Amino acid sequence: MATTSSPSVPDTVTDDQGGRQRRRVGFSQKLGRLDVKLSPYLYISPFFILFAIVGLFPLLYTAWVALHQWSLLDGEGGWVGLENFKHVLTQQYFWTGLRNTISIFLLSSVPQIIIALIIAAILDANLRARTFWRMGVLVPYVVAPVAVALIFRQLFGDPTGWVNEVLSWVNLGPVRWGSAVLPSHIAIATMVNFRWTGYNTLIFLAAMQAIPRDLYEAAIIDGASRVRQFFSVTIPMVRPTMIFVIITSTIGGLQIFDEPRLYSQTGDGGADRQWMTVTMYIQELGWRNQNFGRAAAVAWLLFIVILIIGLINFAFTRRISSERTKAPKRKKVRA
Repeated sequence: MATTSSPSVPDTVTDDQGGRQRRRVGFSQKLGRLDVKLSPYLYISPFFILFAIVGLFPLLYTAWVALHQWSLLDGEGGWVGLENFKHVLTQQYFWTGLRNTISIFLLSSVPQIIIALIIAAILDANLRARTFWRMGVLVPYVVAPVAVALIFRQLFGDPTGWVNEVLSWVNLGPVRWGSAVLPSHIAIATMVNFRWTGYNTLIFLAAMQAIPRDLYEAAIIDGASRVRQFFSVTIPMVRPTMIFVIITSTIGGLQIFDEPRLYSQTGDGGADRQWMTVTMYIQELGWRNQNFGRAAAVAWLLFIVILIIGLINFAFTRRISSERTKAPKRKKVRA
């Protein structure tokens, strides 16, 4: 007689209490459950591994170097603790570099964001050859910093630059772009704005194109002008993108190095360090003075300054965002 095979029944274990049967979980089922739990972390692990290698480890290693007497030729020296930080904080060049960094940052980032918003609003309108203009605003971003520095060195030459020649036509006299503090900061900030305004413009433009067009149609029906639409519809809708751009511009503006380094042929920030930034001071300590301990201390001080200003910017922008998105309170009507 032919025998029929019965379906496999999972192994069971009899429970002593009450005689109930408890199913035994196989190894493949345990492996499947483990795969479901670990898969999301494995998918995002390459980012954290890369960040740990190129971001976290250099940061911690720089902190270790800052606590030692460290030179390029002799390598690691003795433990000095916070002596490198104390020495740097007593140097006039550090405070001069910090002043120049904040000044150039304010002169570049604030006008940059405002101009980028206006240009993005113009490009978001129905213009002819929109693709050409949108690609055109990104051209300065792809130009090499050296080429930009050579061009602006001719524009802001002291005293025979092209800008001074134009100013002489209106009897404003030559401006000392290469020796005075504020004019040199304006020249470098102009260079920074030339390079990065188009980049921020495309970010704002992408945010504006995601705004539902129904909002603009409703504003037009209510009789709102273009300017009113910009402040009442566009700005509130792109506020999260503005927070992102402000934070990234803050970080990049306080780490500025290429433009002031290439502004003069010597690259030392001027005879009196008129436009020397903190990053240039780090290079001077590390590569010219061969003192990596003090250079690492300056790098950590710059990191703390960026962190503080970034947190202030983040809190300020989030507060503005939360206040403007609150629903207005309704007034009670007396019967």
